[in-house]
Amino acid sequence: MLAVNVALVLAKAGAWYLSGSLAVGSEAINSLSDSAYSLVILAGLYLTTQPPDLEHPHGHERIEPFVSLFVAGAMILAGAGILYGATTAVIAGGADPPVGTSAIAVLVLAVVAKLWLYRYCRRVAERERSPAVAATAVDNRNDVLAAGAALFGVAGAQVGYPVLDPVAAGVVALFIAYSGVDIVRDNLNYLLGAAPPDHLREEIVERALSHPDVEGVHDVIAHYVGPEIDVSLHIEVEGDRTLAEAHDIESAVVQSIRDIDDVDDVFVHVDPKELGEWKAKIDDVETDPSN
Repeated sequence: MLAVNVALVLAKAGAWYLSGSLAVGSEAINSLSDSAYSLVILAGLYLTTQPPDLEHPHGHERIEPFVSLFVAGAMILAGAGILYGATTAVIAGGADPPVGTSAIAVLVLAVVAKLWLYRYCRRVAERERSPAVAATAVDNRNDVLAAGAALFGVAGAQVGYPVLDPVAAGVVALFIAYSGVDIVRDNLNYLLGAAPPDHLREEIVERALSHPDVEGVHDVIAHYVGPEIDVSLHIEVEGDRTLAEAHDIESAVVQSIRDIDDVDDVFVHVDPKELGEWKAKIDDVETDPSN
């Protein structure tokens, strides 16, 4: 992935130098940001695979969305800079038309390469359940559309419509900025400890209740810690269970919930089913006006 993006940077930079196309120049910057993103992802994935330690007892999973946000910010800034230059060129009446066929050839190559990278990253993201790689897949998909827009602009400029070149550069800039915003949206909740989707919380409850000795479930809390989910909940069992039996029930429920994709740590507290009745009686006594 990194090698492909670096090769595209060099090819687009060369075509930019030879043709003078603003659209190809914006594509070169786009590929440069992709290369930086790929490098950061590799470093982030390495760090997230490191085992927990005394200073990070829950592991290093939050590094991955953090580096994703860092690169997303750089992409948004790059898109804004390109858009400013393209807008200035359009206001000035357009730029000189691109020279030669190198720009078109490189952009066609970029479309093919980015389409392959999109499919590859999507497969890896699904297999590894990695938000950073999933964000890369989305970015590559947008790059296919951006390269197509740049190709249209270069071709239009060469047949007599030079204003299409900076217009295409502006379109590419919007794709770059949009990709950055998309990555921010996907990764921000991972850092803020947001709750997972409702269907996953429902599955957690269903798995707990599927144990034949679990009579009820309450105080279910699930939240993201990086791209993974931590879960805590209380289960209700018959109050006459022995400590060993309660331990076995708790262990079985923990393992069942931990088998859910994306779930990491699970904490289960065992309550006697009758505890709810005790709480109700205490509440009745406290609210009784005769006492």
